[in-house]
Parts: sequence; structure tokens; C-alpha cells
Amino acid sequence: MYGLCDCNNFFVSCERVFRPDLEGRPVVVLSNNDGCVVARSNEAKAIGIGMGQPYFQAKGLLERHGGTVFSSNFTLYGDLSRRVMTTLRSLVKEIEIYSIDEAFFNLEGHEEPLEELGHRIRNTIRRHTGIPVSIGIAPTKTLAKIAAKLAKQYPKLSGCCYMHREEDIRKVLSKFPLRDVWGIGRRYGKLFDQMQILTAQQFVELDKRWVQGRMGITGVRTWQELQGIPSLPLDDLSASRQQITVSRSFPHEIYDCGELERIVAEFATMCGEKLRRQGSVCRTIHCFLMTNRHRADQPQHTEEAHYRFSTPIDSTLALVKEGRELLRAIFREGFGYKKAGIILGGFEPRSTQQQSLFEPPSDPRHERLMEVLDRVNRHYGHGALKTAAEGEHPFQMNREHVSQRYTTEWGELLTVKAK
Repeated sequence: MYGLCDCNNFFVSCERVFRPDLEGRPVVVLSNNDGCVVARSNEAKAIGIGMGQPYFQAKGLLERHGGTVFSSNFTLYGDLSRRVMTTLRSLVKEIEIYSIDEAFFNLEGHEEPLEELGHRIRNTIRRHTGIPVSIGIAPTKTLAKIAAKLAKQYPKLSGCCYMHREEDIRKVLSKFPLRDVWGIGRRYGKLFDQMQILTAQQFVELDKRWVQGRMGITGVRTWQELQGIPSLPLDDLSASRQQITVSRSFPHEIYDCGELERIVAEFATMCGEKLRRQGSVCRTIHCFLMTNRHRADQPQHTEEAHYRFSTPIDSTLALVKEGRELLRAIFREGFGYKKAGIILGGFEPRSTQQQSLFEPPSDPRHERLMEVLDRVNRHYGHGALKTAAEGEHPFQMNREHVSQRYTTEWGELLTVKAK
């Protein structure tokens, strides 16, 4: 048996932990630069605010219903996610963190009745972190995903859906939209819509050879999982990410190459910190630039470039140097750029890094410099120690509605007054 722990409206729930007065009121959280709605409370959904809707379109509706808006506070959300996952890990034997607000877990060998365990997990996480979660338990990960959605939809389940009997699974799949099944996606959803295959049960009844011919082995695994045949084991938790991306949209169009160089240098620095944190080195670095596609009155230009290192590296200095050179190669005068990003790829474990016969061995002084850089920034916050290429002032996004970092900054802790 597998379980899925899914945080309910996670970003909104994080804000409500420290603002209980917002319970029962419409609340939304915005994307970078306060552009679009990326999280909604149930009350916000009920009044018609859509996921991804531009904030300027939703603002009036939100104000008329006494709602509240927040800018994304990823420092707070990341810390509360860590607390949720730590609590979950203390209750089960093995977990796979799927996203910032979701984690699968293995229930093999648990003696406690699984439905009771699911409710205990839910109640413990709520008590320890303040975050409401939904628990889905089923024979496979894909079915556990469906069970967690049912736990959210039906209050009578009290936040936990234990779906294990064949007749119950068949009944659920006969009504569950195929488009909403994990692993189907938008592209295959359109294909099946055209074929009038609309439910998960209709998909299960297809011939295996047909599924493999149209969708490959990935489709077969989804097909098997829906039949209760485990085909997606928990991923190794020690596995590192195979790509690191830092990108941002800007509050306004940027025409100056020098200003973009400082921003890209900061992005490359952030990528380097993440790379070293997971103990990897990279072989490639990509840089991309984009103009504002929503401004039909302005000329458009989108381009990217990449560089391959002869020896895999994790050096911030090398990443900043190559990132800036790539930027200069793709920058064009006269265009107002709205977004830029740095992407690292081609990862290898640092512990098994192959040295080149034609390159000098890495300088231990440089390694110590990176260690000091990371140690200072972990202790005092990102940007406390940085490269000269990043400039004096860090890149700032529009965040007019950002909340406090209640759990990670001494100066922003809640103040409690006793009468």
C-alpha cells in the first residue's frame, strides 16, 4: 500500500497559520512580481477566481468579497514544507517528496489499521505545523493520488480516503475524469477527448498493446497502476535533481545589458549554491532572455545559448563568468527584456568526479573559498557574501503584499502580548 500526503491550498494555508482571522475568507497568493494567482482558498475558488488569472483581473472581485492577497513568500513556504515533511517522516518508514506540498509514503509492514494511521498522520501534521493535509491510501501511487483528491472533495471522509477494495476502486474510476489522472497530461487528454474516452475506467479497459503503441512504457505504467499493479516505486530519496533553474520576470522591461549582467550573475550564484548543496557538479550552463510577449506594441526577441565545460564544475566564479558571457552573446540592443534565467544541467556526483588529463587539478584554495561563501550565506542569509559581478543592490521583485518570514527571521517573529 502507498499513501500520499497532500497539503490543502498550501501557500494559502501557510499564510493562515499566522493569520487565523483569514479562515473562512477569500485568500489568494500571487506569482513572482505579483503577476498571476498561483494559490486560492476554497472561498476564492467559490467566488470565481481562476488559477493563473492575472491579478489585475481578480483584484476587484476579491475586494468586493472582503478577500486578502499575498505576494509569494517562498522562504516561509519552504520552511513550513520542511516541517510537514519532517513530521511525516517521523510517522512512516519511507517517503518520497514529490513537490513542495506533496509526498508519497510506503505503508508496507505497518501493523496499525491503515485508515486509522492516515487519520493519525493528518491530525499530527495539523497539530505540529498548523497545515491541513489530505491523505490518500491505495495499492499504487496513482490510485493514492486519486484517493487524496477524494479526501479533499468529500468532507465526510475527514481528510483521509482509504481506497483498497476492487469494487470501490472500479466505482471511483468509472466516474473519475481521465484528464485528472496523474500521468495523462494535457496532450493525451486531448487525444482521449477526441476518442470519447473520458473516464479512468474506460482507459483501464483499453488493450495494453494499444496503450503501449500510443503512449509508450509511461502510459503502460499508468494503465497498470490504475488496475492496482504497482509500477512506480518510491524514488530514492538520495537522488539529486538533474537540472537547476533560477529565472525571474522583471517588474519592468530592461534595456541595459549591464543591468541584465548583474541579474544573471545573481542567478548563476544561486544556482551554484543549490548545486553544491546537493553535492553535484555540472557540465552545462544555459542562459535565456525573453521580451514581454504581452506587449504587442513592442518588438519581440527570445533567445538562449549554452556552454559546455570541459570538466564538470561547481564553482560560483566559473558559473558567473560563463553566464555573463552567454548573456552578452544573446543580448540585442533596442529590445526591452522582461525575463531572464540560468539553467544548469549534465550533473554528476561531486564525490565521483572525473578529472581531465588536459586540465590542472582543482585548487584546494578555491574549494575552501566556496565553502566559506556557502557557510556565510547560510548563516547570514543569501547575498551576505557575493561576487562583485552581482553589484551592490540585489535584484528586487514586486512584492507589495508579502507577509513576514515568521519562522526564519528573528526580527519577524510574531509578538505575543499577555494581558
